Amino acid sequence: MDCIISPGRMEYLKGKKPEGCIFCKDSIRDENLVMYEGKSCYVIMNKYPYASGHLLVVPFRHIGDIGDTSDEEKTEIMDLMELSVKIMKKALKSEGFNIGMNLGRAAGAGVDSHIHLHIVPRWIGDTNYAAVVGDTRFIPEGIEETREVLIPYFQNIKEV
Repeated sequence: MDCIISPGRMEYLKGKKPEGCIFCKDSIRDENLVMYEGKSCYVIMNKYPYASGHLLVVPFRHIGDIGDTSDEEKTEIMDLMELSVKIMKKALKSEGFNIGMNLGRAAGAGVDSHIHLHIVPRWIGDTNYAAVVGDTRFIPEGIEETREVLIPYFQNIKEV
């Protein structure tokens, strides 16, 4: 059996869990993961990505039910999703995307009290036998490296 090492995951599993909502805390900005802040929502790198470049669009307000979003939040979630897709197509040469929300713990939401939209870039051939047979994903680039590629685009959105 092959052994795949993912040291960042153990830090999460054994580490102290933050109190309260991770998406509402100012400390999330201390981790250098926020890519862009809009009027009612922001874009953040997923600290534990499904694939390199995995982003989240998150409302600033603590909202656990999609029906509680304002019209402004609904619009900005979609606008930031579109912006993120454009940026990843240019910066990462993404060939496709998985986009969606896991609403409720039964649907797989890791944080079910604060809605957030996942944007996962995909490439032809980016999955292989390990994901199917071994229930293992390979993520070829760390989030710090991916952030350095993406952040100039988010800082200059008028050019996107």
